[in-house]
Amino acid sequence: MTLAAARDLNKHAVSKLVAVFEDTRPQAAARRAEILGELGPAKATVLGITGTPGAGKSSLVARLVPALLAESELSVAVLAVDPASHVSGGALLGDRTRTRFATGEKRAFFRSQSNAAELGGLAPTTFQVTRLLKRLFDVVIVETVGIGQSELDIRYLADHVYLVLQPLGGDEIQFLKAGIIEIPDSFILNKCDDPAANQSYYQLRSSLSLARPFDEELPPIFRTSARTGEGVDELAASMLTVQRRHTDDEREEYFFTRWVEDEWGATGRRYAEGRDLLAGGFDAAQGAFGPGIVEWLTKGE
Repeated sequence: MTLAAARDLNKHAVSKLVAVFEDTRPQAAARRAEILGELGPAKATVLGITGTPGAGKSSLVARLVPALLAESELSVAVLAVDPASHVSGGALLGDRTRTRFATGEKRAFFRSQSNAAELGGLAPTTFQVTRLLKRLFDVVIVETVGIGQSELDIRYLADHVYLVLQPLGGDEIQFLKAGIIEIPDSFILNKCDDPAANQSYYQLRSSLSLARPFDEELPPIFRTSARTGEGVDELAASMLTVQRRHTDDEREEYFFTRWVEDEWGATGRRYAEGRDLLAGGFDAAQGAFGPGIVEWLTKGE
């Protein structure tokens, strides 16, 4: 019944399934594999929204989702990652307060996650939940906790990555730094109702040709205002043309490697090298990894 209701985009049913994919206990893996098998292949494109804190990502997403729904008959899920305290481990899931959709609109779904103080811009279970949402919705938007020079996970999860910047958020040298400028497929200069926006736009445009000299075509820059709605419809229309870039196998390989490194470190990497661990699927590989590496260590290989 839950699966049927989730296919019909019942929010309570979808949330119950999301809880299964956020469950990190080993016994949850079999249930996840069963759910995915019944839901069938993924259908959604995944859009990554990243940028430094304060750039207006959540407010922009709140504007974007209604625009996407108005432009098409598609359904949209938002997965927003919030930072957790390195001291207490807790998190205020504040993105939810900025991102509100029309009551009763079943084509729009929102879920907040804490990043559990992990680096990379995503939560430990973001990839797992995305596997589910891609089978239920047409578009999945993943809003990262924020981005720096080394937070690259969103590049391997999303089919298209948008970097949100704000006017005068940094000088032109910041635009030239490797990492943050190399990740995005498109740039969004938000808060363009600010008079300083034109200066930042031209700084960014001139910096791209220096920072990304090997691109055949420079990535587009969208100018928006989450406050006034300026440029949001044009951005939404562009998002609807995005094609899938990553296969499920490519995503699983990357995030399985990340999981191995997080859980087992250098020893796990050595054990995984040269082994086709994902032949039986992501969930089966996670379940078999522990017993496999223990046997390998016991033999002293």
